[in-house]
This record gives sequence, structure tokens and C-alpha cells, in this order.
Amino acid sequence: MALRTCSKNLGSKLSCMLTRTSLLHSHATSFGFKQVPEDEKSKLVGNVFSSVASSYDLMNDLMSGGLHKLWKDRLVSKLHPIPGMKYLDVAGGTGDVAFRIFDSINSVSRRTTQGALEGNLDDETQINICDINPNMLSVGKKRAAERGLGDNRSLVWVEGDAEALKFGDGTMDGYTIAFGIRNVTHIEKALSEAYRVLKPGGRFLCLELSHVDVPIFKNLYDYYSFSVIPAVGELVAGDRESYQYLIESIRKFPRQEMFARMVADAGFQKVEYENLVGGVVAIHSGFKA
Repeated sequence: MALRTCSKNLGSKLSCMLTRTSLLHSHATSFGFKQVPEDEKSKLVGNVFSSVASSYDLMNDLMSGGLHKLWKDRLVSKLHPIPGMKYLDVAGGTGDVAFRIFDSINSVSRRTTQGALEGNLDDETQINICDINPNMLSVGKKRAAERGLGDNRSLVWVEGDAEALKFGDGTMDGYTIAFGIRNVTHIEKALSEAYRVLKPGGRFLCLELSHVDVPIFKNLYDYYSFSVIPAVGELVAGDRESYQYLIESIRKFPRQEMFARMVADAGFQKVEYENLVGGVVAIHSGFKA
């Protein structure tokens, strides 16, 4: 709009040139409903998760009425993890998804190998938990210790960026990310990295809060999201602003159809998504050919 309103006088021409240059060289992205420079978003998101790390699981229980546990169960059931494989859970610092993968593999081990002991997986089995935020990883490691898994070699905790993963090409049998991809600065880069680290035949699974289409339900969901959740965040976590951002980030995330196209554009095959609770969340999936 600014480019169209430049007048022909010299001062306005100079202003127009400066505006055009600014637009060409500024790279803005969304932080909730705000536009911020790209190089600031990761720091702002980091501040959010550092603030909410200690109360993250409790707030998930409160915000979803405990349903997030069922959603993560569904995610892992679609992954079909088996012993001897290598998995990567990104933005999973608290270990919620990784522990489910671990338990699922243990369940398979007990069914197929008599005398298999709880907590002793195949030496080849590896579940990598990658998170950019050290506070979230600290919560996950503490939870692992509480489960008696503090020294388990199958669980590998890695501080890392979803847009620049520290893993080699074609090294993972499965990639999961739950409630994390909407917080990255460049979704396309995160998807490209997911594709890169997966082996041929490897599965990509993304659980993300999404968009509700049913009008009456949508109105109730919007009221709950914008009025109730930030208030609960302030009461329980002492942090209203972080939860305000988390709600806004959901609304800025691409709709299910658009995100599915982004997953396909990254190279994945047989891309599909499953809406849960009317689209409150969706599980996107695809395979690397």
C-alpha cells in the first residue's frame, strides 16, 4: 500500500525509494498476531518456553482437559514404533511423546521376546528428543529420572534447532513433532530438515493445534481460547502473555489443507491429515519415498 501512495515530488520519491528498500531488506514473521523481524522470533519464542517450562505439562492438562494425552497416544499409534529403529521427536523437550514411543516399543518387546525386562530395549533402539530450549529439556530429563530412565541409553537428549537438525541424512526411521512446528520461524525449513534426516520409507508425523470449521463450536472455542486460557495461564503459571502468544500462534498457523500441501511440497508422499475434536488438533502424516 505504501508503494502505491508515493507522489511525484522529489521528497515523496525519496520516501518511496526508502520504503521500497525497507520492504526488500526486512524479513518479518509472525509472533502471535505481531509482526517481528525473523531474527528476533526464535529469541521471543525461547523466552516463552523458558517461562512456561516448569508448568507446561500441568497447563496442557488444564487447557485440554487431559485430552492432549489421548492425542499424543494417537500420534504414537500412527507411528507404529518397533524395536531396533531410530526415532526423532522434535520440540519434545518434556519427553511426553518420547516416553510414549519408549513404552510402545517395550510393549512390542514383551510380546515378542519372552523375559524382556521393562526399560531394557534392543541396543539398536534409539529415541532422540530434540528441543531448542534447555529449560524444556531439563524438565524432560527430570521426568525421565523419576521414571527410572535417567541413565537409559535408548533415550538421547539433544539441544537443537528444528530448522538445522544435528543428525545425518537418512538416519531416522520416524520423525514426530507435537505442538512445536507452529513456533518455528521457517516452517518450510523444518519440513525440509524432517525429510532430510528420514530414511527412505521413514514416516513423518506432526500433531498440531489447528482450525475449527463448525461455526457454533468455533465461536465457543474462540471464547475459551482468548478469554479462559490466558487467565488460567496467569493464575497457574503467573504468565498471561506467554499463553496469549500460544493462542495467537494457533490462529496464525496454516489451515489443515494448506499445511498438508506444505508437507507434500517438502517431498513427502501419501500426505494426509486426521482432524481430532472437530479440528481443534490435527495429525499430519507422510512417508519419505
